[in-house]
Amino acid sequence: MKNIDKVQNLLPLGYLFLILLGIAKESIFYYQLGINIVRYSSIMDILISPVAAITSNPIFFITVLILFIFSFKLPQILLKNEDKKGLHKVFGSKITKTEKTKNEVPEKERIDYYNNVAIEFLAAFLISIFLGYGFADGRYISQKIKNNKIDYNYKLNYTNDKSENIYVIGSNTAYYFYLSEGNPTVKIAPVASIRNLELTKNRMLNK
Repeated sequence: MKNIDKVQNLLPLGYLFLILLGIAKESIFYYQLGINIVRYSSIMDILISPVAAITSNPIFFITVLILFIFSFKLPQILLKNEDKKGLHKVFGSKITKTEKTKNEVPEKERIDYYNNVAIEFLAAFLISIFLGYGFADGRYISQKIKNNKIDYNYKLNYTNDKSENIYVIGSNTAYYFYLSEGNPTVKIAPVASIRNLELTKNRMLNK
């Protein structure tokens, strides 16, 4: 029961932590394209930023999923391998804590300690993944724009019946961020001004 209560208390803080990471990741990404994404974000965008970030790329999603599963198993891994100092050192577990005999430190206390180690490891790894992905993705897109290597694979149809071929940088609940074919300027259009998007070059279907 105490463990369940502890998890319930940690969930709001955990999601708040993920929200901050999601905002940081998006800010780093769009900053490299000259956009202050926070100015164009609603409260809903901020609240769903962790989900949007994690599901934005299959590799990113799988990496985060594996990380969560591994972190969940980590306390038991450390408990079963208390004789392996190198393993404990990798994950920041204090050697002086793990060298004590089972009689000196009850198993429950050791598990609680290893749970904290797992949480710290998960937090550090998530920070690295989110910030690293935001920086790498933003740099990749900015270099493609500078080198004119953009693939305009969407057709944007406006509500006024005009249309143009575009490259979609990203979107949120209120805006689309994109480049028009033949124009290197980043454009921002309200969702309300857009009738629909056509995926003209589908890599999965047009093989």
